[in-house]
Amino acid sequence: MVSVHYYAPEERKIWSHIGLVFATIYAVLISINYYVQLTFVVPRLLQGDTNSVSLQPFLFVPFDSFLYSVDILGYSFMSLATLFAAFAFTGEGIHRTVRWFMIANGLILPFLALQIYYPPLIWIAALWAITFPGATISLAVLFRRNSPARAEPGVAPA
Repeated sequence: MVSVHYYAPEERKIWSHIGLVFATIYAVLISINYYVQLTFVVPRLLQGDTNSVSLQPFLFVPFDSFLYSVDILGYSFMSLATLFAAFAFTGEGIHRTVRWFMIANGLILPFLALQIYYPPLIWIAALWAITFPGATISLAVLFRRNSPARAEPGVAPA
């Protein structure tokens, strides 16, 4: 998202900046979740500790746990990040592809956020497995095409 922000034209940087802020919130929430799972929960489960009072609140139980809610909140912020950052791209071709994948990923937000209340929404929310890689791949193509290393000497990237 930092790359998106630096790539965005000056008049569109507000969108990439908002996206960067939401992406940062996403990174913090998801990092807390994964760190707790890997350093607190998994070692205790491997030791056979499945019923201790200190472990129970940190078990990741889909649709029914504190850390699942944190995870859903994190991925909701990821969707917001891509939705806002999408508006930094206004061009045609690969810019349009990036924009539409990012908007599509952002529009999954209600299905992500509300699945905690209505679990079947996870099937629609699972579309992020298409939209998010689509956004990242199309961004990689865009950045590669505009890489200074690929430009001819004395010719600015398009």
